[in-house]
Amino acid sequence: MGGMSMGTDMFQDVNMALARDFWYIIAGVMSLFAACRAVHFYKSERRLRRCAANSVECPTKPSNPFLATWATLTAVVREASYPQLYIPVRGLSWLTPPSLGRVLGLLIYWAVIIYMMTAGAIVKDAFFWERIGFRNAWVTVMQVPLLYLLASKCSILGFIAGTSHERLNWLHRWVARTMFVTATVHGWHFYTEWVLADFVEYEMKMMPMVKYGLGAWGVLLWSLISSLVPIRRLSYEFFLLQHIISAALFLWLLYVHVPVYAQYNIWFAIAALSFDRVCRIVLLVWQNIKFFPNKANCKGGQRIGHHAQVRAVGESITVVTIKDVHFKWRAGQHLYLWMPRVGLAEAHPYTIACAHQLPETCICNSIQLVVRKHGGFSRRLHTFAAKAQAAGRKESLTAFVSGPYGVPPRWDIYEAIILISASTGASFTLPILESVLHTKQTNCTKRIDFLLTAKQGEEIDFYVTRLHELIDRAKDIGIELRVHVAVTRSVSPFIVKPNATSATAADRPSASSSGSNFGKEMNEKTTGDSSVDIENSATSSPRRRLSTASADSHVHHTSARADVEAFIRGPVEAAGGETSVVVCGGPSLVSRVRNFVASLSDERAVHKGTGAQGIQLHVEEYSF
Repeated sequence: MGGMSMGTDMFQDVNMALARDFWYIIAGVMSLFAACRAVHFYKSERRLRRCAANSVECPTKPSNPFLATWATLTAVVREASYPQLYIPVRGLSWLTPPSLGRVLGLLIYWAVIIYMMTAGAIVKDAFFWERIGFRNAWVTVMQVPLLYLLASKCSILGFIAGTSHERLNWLHRWVARTMFVTATVHGWHFYTEWVLADFVEYEMKMMPMVKYGLGAWGVLLWSLISSLVPIRRLSYEFFLLQHIISAALFLWLLYVHVPVYAQYNIWFAIAALSFDRVCRIVLLVWQNIKFFPNKANCKGGQRIGHHAQVRAVGESITVVTIKDVHFKWRAGQHLYLWMPRVGLAEAHPYTIACAHQLPETCICNSIQLVVRKHGGFSRRLHTFAAKAQAAGRKESLTAFVSGPYGVPPRWDIYEAIILISASTGASFTLPILESVLHTKQTNCTKRIDFLLTAKQGEEIDFYVTRLHELIDRAKDIGIELRVHVAVTRSVSPFIVKPNATSATAADRPSASSSGSNFGKEMNEKTTGDSSVDIENSATSSPRRRLSTASADSHVHHTSARADVEAFIRGPVEAAGGETSVVVCGGPSLVSRVRNFVASLSDERAVHKGTGAQGIQLHVEEYSF
């Protein structure tokens, strides 16, 4: 902001007014999200009351003109927001853009920013360079608090909007990129003016704050470069550490750079950062320190931390069981795991892979995490567990947890639920299935279809065992459960657990009995060679078909690549009310589901007079 304190009052009033307007717009958007939450809460409660009364055949249909209108508006927004372009080029898939809904949101945000950058500022007079320079200084600094609010794990914006920090992180990154552009425009216009006046060297000596501004711009540039996916993946632990340091350094440089009357933006950001850190520290202490631990039974009643057992499953999976946690969680939430013995200063997020108390555990409340081996912490954890098992030891670790984080939607307000996951993505979808089947409250769900795909059987053995345990539960409560398991690199029949009822392919129910031709299509398809990617829709070469199925639960095991589109279409067309589609996997699977759900909704003219009911989509995309 160079010489902002030197005779620039003629710019200050307009620029400060625009900065205030920016936050009025943010407040208006948050109010809109809060109002949408209120309507959704009203709709959910009304559905559950109708389900409890058992007064109508399809209680998830809109029950009055207001909800019918709301459903139509919702369908239009969904169809416009779900599609996503996927870049399938190897090594460039990280350039896949956000979904269309996020892109539209970004375009609106950029329209507001561009208007504020230019409105009334482009006037060819003696103050041309300074006017644009000062304007973009304000446009940059007014976004700083938003940047830090979007980065908070204890997110105030997320609380108001009914979402969580990991689902706001994409916007945090794009706000930072937008700030970099406006900061560059700000600095370039001032520097150009100094060059034209042959004033650069004198300006640097006279105004030390300019050097701090260049330093802040450099930190912002470094943060953008280091957060690019290929660079971030080189060492994720190093990225996190330097990103925290950069965030603090950036605030200090800005504080020194901006004049006093603009520093309230920096204090706003510091307040957001401090609030988040205090909340996380309080949460960490409350969840990991027990002043009166119960040691009467077996291990787990530790005063500090939690007793954790680790078990290696195959070559790439580690199952972590954390005992005696004294907090509740919802299916779809995650927590941060810190094991000092494995990683002294590393805390990593993992989805809670169970929805309720684990069976056969001696501690009142235990949770499980499924950790896939990549590098760093996850590799060291798997190595530790594998060595202990090889030596015949049952070693335990002290674990510290922080969370749970995440604001997943209610799963019991939909007539049909379609759960799709790839490999360890089942850590997200399986707890949803468990929560619906074990709920003691009113439940609108009548049918659940579960698809689990993987390259290797060992990646999903842990989940398949639990799926078989849920079959009888679904039958007892009257929910129709169909499970499809596809292992594309299997060279022998998929092993069905001893406690599962199995049958030959001849005993498998017909496609018509399941309300979908998915089972038939999937078993008629062939797969490629051993390098096939279960999330890649490329044409595969012929391969031997392999399939078994459970006669009474419609469990299908196959080595064919899953036809995701057919799997979704069948339950949606059979449902009389709203359907929820949940997908957790890599970018290719996620974009494939996004695009098909949007096209299916448009094809059926959902809530546009055809009688077709809504299709809600919830996406969790794993990456690191």
